[in-house]
This record gives sequence, C-alpha cells and structure tokens, in this order.
Amino acid sequence: MRKLNFALFFMLLSVAVHAQMMNPVHFKTELKALDDATAEILFTATIDNGWHVYSTDLGQDGPIEATFNTVKLEGAELVGKLQPRGKVTEQFDQMFGMTLRFFEKKGTFVQKIRFTKPKYTIDAYLEYGACNDEMCMPPTQVAFKAAGNAPVVSGKDDAKTDDKGIETANDEKESTDSVVSESPDTLAAVTSTAGNDLWSPIISDLKNFTEGGNNAPTTSWWFIFLQGLLGGFIAILTPCVWPIIPMTVSFFLKRNKDRSKAIREAFTYGVSIIVIYVLLGLFVTLLFGASALNALSTNAIFNIFFAALLVVFAASFFGAFELTLPSSWSNKIDQKSESATGLLSIFLMAFTLTLVSFSCTGPIIGFLLVAVSTQGDIIAPTIGMLGFAIALAIPFTVFALFPSLLKSAPKSGGWMNTVKVVLGFIELAFALKFLSVADLAYGWHLLDREVFVSLWIVMFALLGFYLLGWVKFPHDDDNQHTNVPQFFLALISLSFAIYMIPGLWGAPLKAISAFTPPMNTQDFNLYQGSVEAKYRDYDIGMAAARAEGKPVMVDFTGFGCVNCRKMEAAVWTDPKVQSILNNEYILISLYVDDKTPLPHPIEVTEADGSQSTLRTVGDKWSYLQRTKIGANTQPFYVLLDPHTGKPLNGLRSYDEDIEEYLKFLNIGLHNYKK
Repeated sequence: MRKLNFALFFMLLSVAVHAQMMNPVHFKTELKALDDATAEILFTATIDNGWHVYSTDLGQDGPIEATFNTVKLEGAELVGKLQPRGKVTEQFDQMFGMTLRFFEKKGTFVQKIRFTKPKYTIDAYLEYGACNDEMCMPPTQVAFKAAGNAPVVSGKDDAKTDDKGIETANDEKESTDSVVSESPDTLAAVTSTAGNDLWSPIISDLKNFTEGGNNAPTTSWWFIFLQGLLGGFIAILTPCVWPIIPMTVSFFLKRNKDRSKAIREAFTYGVSIIVIYVLLGLFVTLLFGASALNALSTNAIFNIFFAALLVVFAASFFGAFELTLPSSWSNKIDQKSESATGLLSIFLMAFTLTLVSFSCTGPIIGFLLVAVSTQGDIIAPTIGMLGFAIALAIPFTVFALFPSLLKSAPKSGGWMNTVKVVLGFIELAFALKFLSVADLAYGWHLLDREVFVSLWIVMFALLGFYLLGWVKFPHDDDNQHTNVPQFFLALISLSFAIYMIPGLWGAPLKAISAFTPPMNTQDFNLYQGSVEAKYRDYDIGMAAARAEGKPVMVDFTGFGCVNCRKMEAAVWTDPKVQSILNNEYILISLYVDDKTPLPHPIEVTEADGSQSTLRTVGDKWSYLQRTKIGANTQPFYVLLDPHTGKPLNGLRSYDEDIEEYLKFLNIGLHNYKK
C-alpha cells in the first residue's frame, strides 16, 4: 500500500540516544446540546508546532484518517459522519500521489448525534493519526464517555428535560457498563508463557549502548549551509562577479597607502556582503514562515510557478535575455557610496555589487532559496544565504590579504559563459522536479517516471555535447576549443546520462531517487530487488529466530508511516544492507496501524499505571513499542536476542546514512555472537 512521504530534498532526522515518548496532540472533549433533539460531540485539538493531525475521508491508501468509533451507544444514534471543523490545510504529497488534508496548531472534529430515549449512554472514541516531517505517531485514541438525561427526545411526548441538561462522565459517576462487549483478556492470556519475558521492558538496557543512530541535530543545517556555500563559489565564476574582484581589491589598495587599512576595508566589504545576503534570507523567512514554506513545497500551483521560474532562469543563462534590475537602482546606490564615508561607504559599495551582479547571481539565489525553502525549516533560507554570502566574500578578502595571487588568477573570458550555460542546464533539470509535483497533483501523467528519466538523459547528454563544443549558444565563441576541465565535465555528464538509462526499465537509480517521480508511476519495471519481513507477529518471529539461531531486528512501522517507506527505498535496497537483513537477521515488521481486530480485546497496564484496552493488532504492537523500548513514533528499529528479548545495540530511527545503518547491524551481529 502506498503511503505518505514528505520532502523534496535531503532531510535527516536527529535521533536521541534514548527513545522518548511523544505526546504532540492534546484533546479536549465536549458534548454540546443543540436546539432540537440533537447534540454534537466535539474533539478539540491543540497541536504542537511542526506536527499535524490528518483529517477525515482520506481514502483507503491514505495515511491514518480521523474516525469516530462507538463501543456502546444507547438512547442515541449517529447523524452523518465525523466532520472536521476549522482551518484545514491541503497539500499534495508526491510519493503518495494525492492531496492530503490536515490540521496544524489547532482543529476540531465534530460528530453529530440524535437522542432517541430519555436516558442515554455513550462510550466512544476518536482515532486519529499525527505526523511531523520526520516521524509519525501510531493510531491514537481519544476516549469519550457520557451518560445522563437527554434534554429533548425526538418523537417522544413523555420525554422531560433534566434541569442539569446533558451530563458527561466527568460530571457524574461513570457508567458501570463494560467498556467492551466481551470480557477483555489480559496480555499474558494471549501471549505464550515462553514469550512473556520477551515483552519485558528494555529501556534501561538500551541506555548502555552509545551506538544506533545518534546524529547531531544540525546535520541538515550543515547540508543547507554547504548548498549555499557551493552556490556562492559557482557565482564567483560568472562574468558578472569574477571581473569585479580585481577591480575592487585594487580600489581598496590604491585609495589607502596604509596596507593594513586597505585590508580592513576589504574585510569590511566582505562582511557587508554577508550581512546583505543574510538579511535577504531573513526577509524570505519572515515573509513566509516555516509552515508556509513547507506548504509551498507541496502546493501544486506554487510548484508550477517554481518550475516556470527555473525555466526563465535557464533561458537567461542560455543567452536568450539578461535578467537585470533597473539601472537607476545601482546608479543611486553608487552615487551615495561615493558621497558617503567610512563604513557606510563600504556597505553601499557592497550593496552596489549585489545589484550589478544580479543577472548572474539572481538565478543562483532564486534556485537556492527555492531549494532550501521547500525543506520547511524556518532557519533554512538564512543558513543558505549565509553560506552563499561567505563564499562570495572570500575572494575579496583573500586577494586583499595576498594581492600577488591576482596575477595567477584566471583571466576573464569565454569560460565564464560556459559556467552560465552549465548552470542553465542544471536549473532546467530541476525545473522538471517541481513540474512533476504538479503533474502528479492534477493527474496529467505527462511526467511519469520513465518520461522524467528520459528528459534528464537527454538534458545531461546535451550538456556533455555542449562541453565538447558540439552545441553552441548565442554568447559562445565559435573559435573556442574544449579545454581540459570542460572535457572532464563532459565525461561526467555523459556518464551520468548513461547511468540513468537502466532507469527506463525500473532500475532504482538511488543517486537521483529524491528527484524522480515515485516508482509506482513506472509503466514498465523489471527490477525485483527488495527486503520484505517474513514475520509480522512478534512472538512467532522470535520463536522462528530461536529455531534458526539468528538475532532479530524488530521494525516498528506503519502503513501510514512517512519515513518508513523512505528508509525501505533508500537504505534497505542497498545490496549490503539487503544481504544482512535477508541472511543474518530474522526481520519482524510490526505495523502499529494494523486494523485487524484481535480475537478478544486485551486489558493492559500502561507504564504510568493507567489501564487501556487493545482492540486491534496495531494496538498490540504499539503497546509493545511503548512498554518495551519507551517510544511511540515510527520508524524505530531494535536488535534483540530472541532467547532473552534483550537488546544487542541501541535504537535506530529515520536516518538514510547507509554506512551508519550497516554499522548498527554489524554491531548487533557481533554482540549476538559473543
């Protein structure tokens, strides 16, 4: 079954050494009487920042939708279905291939009922799913119990309204009726005697391990910073920036006889560049905010806009036209810089650079902001611009410190136009990425996976031909020959095009899996490699592992889990990981949202001492995860000794680092063999 998957670019989850119980959604319940013989059961949610609760009627293939379920309903009947009330956000999910609806920050679900008798008893619950961009909660239930005298009974002449009106279980003694229609079993009654110890908590044992996926929370921020840094270094090589560097450095050296003062001014000039671009990143952040940036990343209309924007940038780099800001802007700033003195003069000079170089830096900045903004991180645009600005400022400072380096620096020439054209091809390729989101949203089926891959093959083949001099653009010199760097770049581009060819027949192409449409849009697929769990029952899987003498990896997952599918596609398809999971471990996948009813409801005691009832298979596995490892989000992977149920390594959650995942598995094998 296809499930929800977020993110267009590379986002890594920060996983703590110890698992934590999450409670990101807080509900209040209320029974509100209406004017007639009806009432509304209100479930009002307060949702932590970054989390969202899915709405109703998302379809069979969707994530966990909100549903209203009754255990006992006497003296009343349901009117219609559960309805969402409040601001519902709609976003298109690319991998899932459909528009999803959910609440952020707050929301309300309403179930209308009609009273049919003077007295009523309601025992029901709301079941909902909640996710953020990194993890999902298992199906969660919000209980609602109420009993009392109905204020009005439809069609009953002898009905009387109680002065107290509607009474809920919070206002009077709770009904003594059983919560379930059948006598609940205890957990021990439905698990084997030999297996009961295997359910024992291992939270304290897990604290003894330091391995298992502990990543610093700034991993993704570093990646965003490096994206900006790379963009800045590329911008330096464009014809709008490179020729300005020697002129600017010479200006500072000539106007100051004191070389140390010239260096200070050049350094101030570089800092001013950083400040200007960081302010631009802050402006984008304040203009949209994190939630809006994330919404833009999955909104079909804005993805069409992003795609068109990148096509325009690409056409500009190809030489169709120049993107320039009004010349009056740069002239006015330049005049003020000449009349001003001190730091203000230097800052205005830096601002002039940003304006006059816009025709080259604008498309790069636009592409960078689009890329980092779609990650939904409120700090991402600022971090990206910081990296870009630092890279752009470095040559001005370095050449001021070491002026002799200017003599050995490459001279301006046609190679700078080649840089622009290469960037044009890259931006055109990424434009297809954004267009594919809209294509999936509207069901056009214009950019199915093989079509997308075909276009990328053609684009990177043409890029290779251009670098070899076989394709020319308006600004290219007809007499220019292919130099050595261009030759190697052409070799890389053509090799990349050849690498993608097997993707036309379903090869995973993991190097570009984050950009291509989902595999389910592939019409012709010959690829069969996969890892599938042999067992979906904990006790049966542990018994099989004991018989085969192998350790166990328990995969706490869900049909509606966001990053479970990403891990399976990005990590489990690695040949080494695949070999270890298939041959060295017994893999048990426990789906916490499995709706298969248990033969009998199970009464259990939670870690906090409260009682709860497990009604489905998913409830049972969710309880196991909560009590055994102290976590309630997915995916979570734990390596166990099948004889004792004790851990062989620490926990691991969502992290697409294959080498770390292999290390996690190998340490577990080593500890088991000891």
